[in-house]
Amino acid sequence: MSFEWFVALRYMRDARGQTTLILAAVAVGVSVIVFLSALIGGLQASLIDKTLGTQPHITVRKPREAPRPLVEPTATRAVARQIAESPQRLRSIDQWPSVVADVERANGVTAVSPSITGAGFAVRADAKSPIVVRGVEPERFLTIIDLRKRMIAGRFELGGGAVVIGSKLAANLGVEVGDKIRITSTENVDDVVAIEGIFTLGNEAIDATWLVTTLRHAQALYGLPGGVTTIELKVADVFEAEQVAVDVRGRTGLQADSWMTINAELLSGLSAQSSSKSMIQFFVIVAVALGIASVLIVSVVQKSREIGILRAVGTPARRILLVFLIQGGVLGIIGSLIGSGLGALLAKFFDVITRDASGTPKFNLQLDLSLFAFATALATGVGLLSAVIPARRASRLDPATAIRNG
Repeated sequence: MSFEWFVALRYMRDARGQTTLILAAVAVGVSVIVFLSALIGGLQASLIDKTLGTQPHITVRKPREAPRPLVEPTATRAVARQIAESPQRLRSIDQWPSVVADVERANGVTAVSPSITGAGFAVRADAKSPIVVRGVEPERFLTIIDLRKRMIAGRFELGGGAVVIGSKLAANLGVEVGDKIRITSTENVDDVVAIEGIFTLGNEAIDATWLVTTLRHAQALYGLPGGVTTIELKVADVFEAEQVAVDVRGRTGLQADSWMTINAELLSGLSAQSSSKSMIQFFVIVAVALGIASVLIVSVVQKSREIGILRAVGTPARRILLVFLIQGGVLGIIGSLIGSGLGALLAKFFDVITRDASGTPKFNLQLDLSLFAFATALATGVGLLSAVIPARRASRLDPATAIRNG
């Protein structure tokens, strides 16, 4: 064992009470970081799954038609110009297969689904409800919104006149799996379809209006043979969606709206959660750093005579410096390991006491190796930095003064 390690461990062993207190402080601080990081991470993941799990991360469509200037045609009066909003209609994206292939190559894009989204009505007997028709390619659409996991009756099967509808819409129409309804599009094209499945996404607006059918069927309903009105994208990192949308706009020249633009309030809530986690981590780090530094400073004062003797017999200042840096690092590592275990236990206990009546967790706490590695590295770094001031003070002690006044 080297001289520095021997002296550092000797000092820690001689001051067991102080060592125990600082280890407890570091362990409690790390456990708070681990537990709150897992809790806030789980809340964010749950919120993102419940909201962004029911919508694409980026929606690509043709730009809105520009307003038209209206000119008052008269020669007897001054000409007045007025800008009138143009009526918007369903328009197909030009050469959409090549657009799909292009956006699939964009960095961060993990799934692409062309679709048609249009309005209409569903009728059964005396019941009539407004609907949103979603014409999709089933396999591609499932990579964006996995309706198979959201089915509460029947199955997700499209084609041959079979559709799936939202649970609220099914209740409003009084239909079940196997029943038939008549749908009419805004282009005055109607058809009779069979209910193959019923889903719920937990969003009342969607569950009360969505009718999902094949892309070919929707093309016939809206008079868009071979066309699509939107291209929906999913990205690997939801918080990079706006950057990907900017890239897509540059590639295609089309309008690309990310969820960060559409759901500004959700983004604000997620940002607030991240900020609160960062603030909590900051104050915990400050508390841990002050605790380690104060204990090591006291140790320098208590051991000043011994340090003076070591300096008097020729021990270099850098070795004295290393003695206290080793103490800070060891306290940080051991405290972080204890704190990581304690934080994991707190997270598991919280997970048990917050389950719903069926025993299902309300949300999954995010405990992974990266979190423990981060907490350990953070505590060790804080321990080393906290030891710098007392270590420098110890290394600069004058041997004669320390022996005389120690």
